[in-house]
Amino acid sequence: MPSLKDVELKIHGVKKTKQITKAMNMVASAKLRSAQGKIERFKPYADKFYEMLGDLAGRADGGAHPLLEVRDEIKTSAIVLVTSDRGLCGSFNSNMIKLANKIATEKQAEGKEVKFYCIGKKGNAVFKKTDMEIIIGKNDAMGAFDFSLANEIGMDVINAYLAGDLDEVTLIFGEFISVAKQEAVSMTLLPMSSDASTEVEGADSGAEYIYEPDVEGLLAELLPRFIKVQMYRGMLSTSASEHAARMAAMDNATRACDDMVESLTLLYNKTRQTAITGELMDIVGGAEALKG
Repeated sequence: MPSLKDVELKIHGVKKTKQITKAMNMVASAKLRSAQGKIERFKPYADKFYEMLGDLAGRADGGAHPLLEVRDEIKTSAIVLVTSDRGLCGSFNSNMIKLANKIATEKQAEGKEVKFYCIGKKGNAVFKKTDMEIIIGKNDAMGAFDFSLANEIGMDVINAYLAGDLDEVTLIFGEFISVAKQEAVSMTLLPMSSDASTEVEGADSGAEYIYEPDVEGLLAELLPRFIKVQMYRGMLSTSASEHAARMAAMDNATRACDDMVESLTLLYNKTRQTAITGELMDIVGGAEALKG
């Protein structure tokens, strides 16, 4: 049985840990409010953009724009993976990494070469240890970012696709559904297909659009912007999901600390009672010896 001093030190350490987890929960909660506001304002725009461009792509043939061109043979596939820079958010990052690894393994089994664009330290650190090429790896980018980051990655992806270095592009990010629920999801960025309008949750498939000027002119302007908008949407959603996951993880850790303190306090009382009982037995034994 541990000594009273050892149990006291453990209780003190757990209480200090509880203070840290509680503070991290409050910080994550404050950051979540800001990130949640951003994604809730931007998501309707990104979803409608996706729906409208899917309808636009359906009206055009595959040769209307190079970004709509479906290659006869897909040799190289790119995965844009958006994760967080920091941990302590439960299984949030591991879920996206597992999804990315699953998709990459499936594509390799089909004989395709897989390349990565990793935004966020966690994903970059994992796939740096594999034999798959990382074209761009962004560390410490998710703490504070704006549309310029999506523009930079988007332009690199577009240029590589137009040059024939990439044949398809998939985006993987953390979808913010609610404070209690975040999911790892994938989205096909390139080539853009007419099925895109049906992939957006809640999209009105019966909507009809009138375009002016011609479809080809609009595609030339909107397709590059579409890539950047969807990437930025993925980053915003991942950021909000990260803070929500960390808030839940720290809340669970705080409750676990309370349980540990309760358990250690019970152990402390038992240890103290055992020590007191032992001392009383020594006193009684000594008194009986003196009588004898």
